Amino acid sequence: MNDDSIRFIANLRQTFLATPPPPVEPHPLVASAVALLLYPIDGDLYLLLTKRSMTVAHHKGQISLPGGIREPGDASLLETALRETEEEIGIPRTSIHIFGELSSTETPTGFHITPYAGYVEGPITLTPNPQEIESVLHVPVAELLDPAIFREEVWTFPWAEDRPIFFFELVGDTVWGATGAMLRQLLGL
Repeated sequence: MNDDSIRFIANLRQTFLATPPPPVEPHPLVASAVALLLYPIDGDLYLLLTKRSMTVAHHKGQISLPGGIREPGDASLLETALRETEEEIGIPRTSIHIFGELSSTETPTGFHITPYAGYVEGPITLTPNPQEIESVLHVPVAELLDPAIFREEVWTFPWAEDRPIFFFELVGDTVWGATGAMLRQLLGL
């Protein structure tokens, strides 16, 4: 990895070590969890995103993070994120090193999403589940940090207060909504 990638990972580790996880509160929304996974390719740091298939129940065709709804057998939301990542793209949970938990995000569609940031030592082999994942995007962190691809809009919802919506304009794809908010949160660390 290059020096910038090493510093980025070291800063994330320090931030998570210095910050206690947010308190867990009971919530009437659907509990779910995702993984923001960083990994090296040729010395540069990348983040893994997925494009959801058109056959999934929710958010068809959208760019997302690996993860999903908590199942009764999941001991924790972290286990949900790791299980879903393994099921969706084939990364074994034992290969993922979690730094920590970010603040949860609620969606207007009824989900309470808890994101976990982690690192996968490369190289990684992916086996996307075609029923859930149409494709996998390997996005350089340097690209995500470029202010030219980012914008923020304030949206009004009839059932909630105005809220900021974050957009990342990648080549050929737009990341927005909950995924955009979680990326913004990670990159802001």
